[in-house]
Amino acid sequence: MARFNRIIRQITGLKTGPTVVFFAGIHGNEKAGVYALKEVLKALTQEHVRGNIYAIAGNLEALEKNQRYLDEDLNRIWTVDRINTLKSKPKLTIEETELRELYSLLTTILQKHKGPFYFFDLHTTSSKSLPFITINDALINRSFSKQFPTPIVLGIEEYLNGALLSYINQLGYVSLGFESGQHDDIQSVKNHEAFINLAMVFTGLVKLSNPEDFNTYYNQLKKAGKYSSHFFQIIDLHCITQDNHFKMCNGFDSFQNIRKGEKLASHSQGIITSKYNAKIFMPLYQQKGSEGFFIIRSINANFLKLSAWLRFLKADGVLSLLPGISWHNKEKGVLKVNLKVAKFMTKPIFHLLGYRSKQTDATHLLLYNRERVAKTKMYKGEGWY
Repeated sequence: MARFNRIIRQITGLKTGPTVVFFAGIHGNEKAGVYALKEVLKALTQEHVRGNIYAIAGNLEALEKNQRYLDEDLNRIWTVDRINTLKSKPKLTIEETELRELYSLLTTILQKHKGPFYFFDLHTTSSKSLPFITINDALINRSFSKQFPTPIVLGIEEYLNGALLSYINQLGYVSLGFESGQHDDIQSVKNHEAFINLAMVFTGLVKLSNPEDFNTYYNQLKKAGKYSSHFFQIIDLHCITQDNHFKMCNGFDSFQNIRKGEKLASHSQGIITSKYNAKIFMPLYQQKGSEGFFIIRSINANFLKLSAWLRFLKADGVLSLLPGISWHNKEKGVLKVNLKVAKFMTKPIFHLLGYRSKQTDATHLLLYNRERVAKTKMYKGEGWY
């Protein structure tokens, strides 16, 4: 009998409320989220729940084998094109089979319930790390995530293609990734348990009968997170392939300060040194994976306030009036930018207005705006909004 079931737990509450969906084990060597969901939800009943909760296991076959993935990374194939090919493809990879089942389940949940919807993807890292949240940069994600006393990292969608949460964000729903710590650290399970309990309270799914329990979970993450609710921005990624023979230097933890010129890793072409005075983020200490390490910097609070104000005013509308910039798909908030123009408009300008670059061809850049697709009206009645 398999040790992992697709539905870890599903509860329909006696009262109406939000629909909260947790994913865990999208990577098969990241079991902490699965164990935490089982522990937290085992005593939860319909009487406790206001709304609906789903706890879903991701890559079942990879979980059984304790491997990140078997044929390909399940958290890099959540694209519309890839999902559409599953309908007619005669033979699927292991991860495509998992994707098809998860997509069907996700579609059923969205059709069955009215919302508001909340999605959480639980992960761990190969390096030592304090717990942190990753979000696609939409204001509803910012507002919801800053309730948690952990660092919040923006901009990951610019560097990862086909992530589950990016797909859900394109649908317009609140969605957060939570990384609780190193894969096999027991504290990672405890951090996930604290996050799950806080998430259920912040969404309005449950009320903790004992305020001391809430304070315990909150203070646990606050102590482990160190930086409280500071926002960080990904500014670079070092991509790798199996042929690179990439090897991280020992001793780097996520959020550790690094200096320009410092030795970070080695590969078949030689030594890799830092291009920045910044912080290293998610350095790779496992065999499978295509991201060697990220580089992050803190974001000025005034920048965040200005970007929220400009987005509220929909100031991005003037961009399409500029030479070399036009709507690729206005309904979905996608701009097409001539690269000759883009080089004069730095990333921070586009970031202020809510745009993240996602794909390029020889002459043009496509920019995606999360605000234009965000289902903001769905969340206006929520206490955190």
